[in-house]
Amino acid sequence: VRSVAKMEVSSNGVRHQLEETGKLLAQVESLHESNPMMGLRGVRVSILYPELIKMQVKAIIGAACNVRREGMSVLPEIMIPLISVSKELEMVRHQCELHADEVLELNKMKDLTYKIGTMIETPRAAVTADEIARSADFFSFGTNDLTQMSFGMSRDDAERTFLQDYVNKNILLKNPFQSLDEKGVGKLVQMATNDGRESNPAIQIGICGEHGGDPSSIVLCHKMGLDYVSCSPYRIPAARLAAAQACLW
Repeated sequence: VRSVAKMEVSSNGVRHQLEETGKLLAQVESLHESNPMMGLRGVRVSILYPELIKMQVKAIIGAACNVRREGMSVLPEIMIPLISVSKELEMVRHQCELHADEVLELNKMKDLTYKIGTMIETPRAAVTADEIARSADFFSFGTNDLTQMSFGMSRDDAERTFLQDYVNKNILLKNPFQSLDEKGVGKLVQMATNDGRESNPAIQIGICGEHGGDPSSIVLCHKMGLDYVSCSPYRIPAARLAAAQACLW
């Protein structure tokens, strides 16, 4: 907005730049949403703007080729976020493969393998995991968003307003954003894991986010048969210890 204002008061020599900047501003404003969390994000952006897929996949696979050229082994994994319908993953996976294979051919590294999977973040994705698994090499449960959508509450707003009261009054035993909700969200994870493996026995399944570093959540993931947990670096020591204890128990 400031750039447009400055160009409007300057000379006519920047008229073309003003027009282009104005078009960009109009496009940005057209993307404004009342509820962005439930709107144009994740895979939906890639479907509306496929050039983003091309840019990102070429960057990922190109970087993998550079690393391999330096003598290191690498297995890139491309994770498609916020899938709700299997057709979304089918479409985006096809585009990813086209661009990835183009880069591999250009670098004469057709034998470099990569995986394409998805985040399971919506309840619909969890209950249709058997369909989604047919186009996925791996699942990674985005349990923060899955918890938000299952409970129908925003984490930021809930923790700021009422969630601690719910815990204090024993409506909830724990904050479900810190420890995985076994009876609700956990059932969705278990269902999606079972259905996904039935449809695609080779699929790798895990979770990512804060729950991946929570000891009680890690024990639950082990019980449900997940292959891995992913968490922030500073939580890795505690996560490894909890995973080891879960195996011993």
